[in-house]
Amino acid sequence: MNKIEKAKQTKKNKKRNRLIFRSSILIILFAALLFAVVSNLTAEEDAVVNIGDQAPNFQLKQVATNNETAMKLSDLEGKGVMLNFWATYCEPCEREMPYMEQLYPEYKEKGVEIVAVSVDATEIVIDNFVDQYNLSFPILHDKKSQVLDAYGIRPLPTTYFIDENGVVVERVLGELTLERLEGYLKQIEPK
Repeated sequence: MNKIEKAKQTKKNKKRNRLIFRSSILIILFAALLFAVVSNLTAEEDAVVNIGDQAPNFQLKQVATNNETAMKLSDLEGKGVMLNFWATYCEPCEREMPYMEQLYPEYKEKGVEIVAVSVDATEIVIDNFVDQYNLSFPILHDKKSQVLDAYGIRPLPTTYFIDENGVVVERVLGELTLERLEGYLKQIEPK
């Protein structure tokens, strides 16, 4: 083989190797995309706590209050409970908080308690957030993610609507509008 033929063969090999490399990268990217889509579609089915289940009891420290006491979900037996999992860095969470605050006084009178469980790392950011939005409903801190894990929470926000008997009536993944929130709160009013 002469030099020209060797150069042509080398060039041909390089092109083939690039094509194999690029094809491999595309296959890997497609597989990752497919995995992400399937994971999101099955997230609803993979939840640890489903509609119709008894809501698992827990105890967490209540923050952003002067007395910072612990609260148990079982303390709210006989009331409807909106259990909202959120974080200060979550923009959809931030957008729905004013709706929760707006409806809280009315629904508290009707026997419905709104409880927000923050998964933030520190209480300082939670306190600042509560002050900024002037929130009056109970804010609990799940700093070790034990309740987050017990409920199988994936996206934030995730909200559970629990009836007066402690049974999950609805689970909402993602942000709530004012109208949707009010509709769910009506569903869990004690009879």
